[in-house]
Amino acid sequence: MVLKGKAHKFGDDINTDYIISGKYKFKTLDMKELATHLMEDIEPDFYSKIKKGDFIVGGKNFGCGSSREQAPLVIKNAGISAVIAKSFARIFFRNAINIGLILVEADTDTIDSGNELEVAVEKGEIRNLTKKGVIKSSVLPDFMLKIIKAGGVVNYIKKNKGFKL
Repeated sequence: MVLKGKAHKFGDDINTDYIISGKYKFKTLDMKELATHLMEDIEPDFYSKIKKGDFIVGGKNFGCGSSREQAPLVIKNAGISAVIAKSFARIFFRNAINIGLILVEADTDTIDSGNELEVAVEKGEIRNLTKKGVIKSSVLPDFMLKIIKAGGVVNYIKKNKGFKL
């Protein structure tokens, strides 16, 4: 699984209310509508800058805050192919895998907004095509990759008639 897109970089401690502002979380269940408000409190026109396949890049503790699944769902529904960060809040990590959003842990210091990246998820490698560099990244365990490839845990269970890893 190799993903290609542009980096959109944010800092440390990006909480779930920055990902999708609390003022929208209970107004609609339409994830496509909510996705238009992705990162709006940090960068008001962010949704208009992204293209399908792009990456959100963070620092430490990405996804901290509330445990609602809307945050990873909004990222996925906006067309972001993966989130790359130094570390993730545990509940965000679990929710992301459960809905089929790819998370990659790596040192993001040398990635800048606008860099074109190629991420080899199963190889544990990020190629910065803009800067001509390579960054080693974490590799998700096989059972998590199976869940992601199925489109999330619900789809995995439907496809496999149960949870057989």
